Amino acid sequence: MKTTQKKKFGVFLPIANGGWIVSKNTPLLDGSYQQNKQAAVLADEIGMDMIMSMAKWRGYGGETNHWGSSMESMTMMAGIAEATQHAKIIATVHTSLMNPGAVAKMVTTLDQISGGRAGLNIVSGSFRDELNQMNAWSDEIDHDERYVYTQEWTTLVHRLWSQERVDFAGKYFKFEDCVSEPKPAKKPFTVCAGQSERGLRFSVRNTDACFVGGKDDAETLKITRLARKIAEEYDEPVSCFCMATLVIDETDAAAQAKAESYRAGKDQGAVEGMMRSYGIDPALKDNAMVVRAQGAFMAREFVGSPETVKNQLIEMIDNTEMDGVMLNFDDYQSGLTYFGNEILPALRAYYE
Repeated sequence: MKTTQKKKFGVFLPIANGGWIVSKNTPLLDGSYQQNKQAAVLADEIGMDMIMSMAKWRGYGGETNHWGSSMESMTMMAGIAEATQHAKIIATVHTSLMNPGAVAKMVTTLDQISGGRAGLNIVSGSFRDELNQMNAWSDEIDHDERYVYTQEWTTLVHRLWSQERVDFAGKYFKFEDCVSEPKPAKKPFTVCAGQSERGLRFSVRNTDACFVGGKDDAETLKITRLARKIAEEYDEPVSCFCMATLVIDETDAAAQAKAESYRAGKDQGAVEGMMRSYGIDPALKDNAMVVRAQGAFMAREFVGSPETVKNQLIEMIDNTEMDGVMLNFDDYQSGLTYFGNEILPALRAYYE
C-alpha cells in the first residue's frame, strides 16, 4: 500500500576494494579516493540525500583480497564534503579505536567543511581480527558490555558538541575540564547499526537513525517494529534505514545475466574469511549474512531494468516500513546514472 511519508535515499561509497559483491567477475572497484569522489559527486548531482562510507581496517583474503585495500573514512569524507554541495556526509568511526574527544573535534571540522552537512556512523563492535592487529580488542568486553563502553563514548561526544566544559567519570573514560571548540553549527546527524534488542536500544536513545537488516522482508520488518516499539517506550523519534545492492541494465535479462556472472565468480575464500571475521558459522543457513554472502552479495540485491528495480524497491520499503535505503551498486557510474535518471524521480513522486 502506498504511504505518504517522505523517504530518504543515500549511497554507500565503495571505500574498500570489491565493493559489496564478493566476486571475481564484478567491474573494478579499487577503493581509491578518485572512484569514491566520482561516485559521491554523481550521487550529489542526482539529488541523493546521504553519502556515507564505512571504516575498514582489514580485508577478508581470498583470490580478490576483498576489502583488503581501503581509504580511511573520516579523512576521505572531508574531501568528499569539499567536492559536494547538498547531501549529508556521513563518516564512520569504530569507538574502540578513536578517543571521543578527538572525534568530537573531527566531526566539527567535517561540519565546517560541508557547511553543516556532517554525520557520524557509530560502530560499537567490529571484528576481533580487524582490531586485534592493533591491540584494540579486548576479549573481556562482550557484546552487551561494548554498549556500556559505547554509551560513555557517545555521551562524551554529544556533550563536547554542546557544552563549554565537560567533566566525566565513567567506567571507561575520565575527562576533566575538557573543552572542544568550536561547536558544530547544529548537532550532526548520527546513525548506528544494531540488530539485537540491546543494539536497538542504544541506537534509539543515542542516534537519529538505526540501520537494520534481515534475511527477508519479514525478518527486517520484525526488527524495524522492535526499534519503533523501543522508541515509543523512550518517547524518542527514530528512523530506520536498510541497505540494498542494485544491479541495473536496460533490460531485466541483461541485468540478470550480470548478476549470474557475479554469483558464478564468487570468491569463496573471501566469503569464508568474512564469516570468520564475524564469528559466524557458514553452515548457519538462517543467518542473514550467510544467506547473502553465499550468493556473493553482501546485502540484499535488486536486479533488473530501471522499472523493475523501482518496483522492487517500493515493494521492499512498504513491506518493511523503512524510512530510507542506503544503496550500493555493482558499477557506481552506470548504476547511479540509471538510478538518477530513471528511478529516483519515480520514487520521489511515489512517496512525496
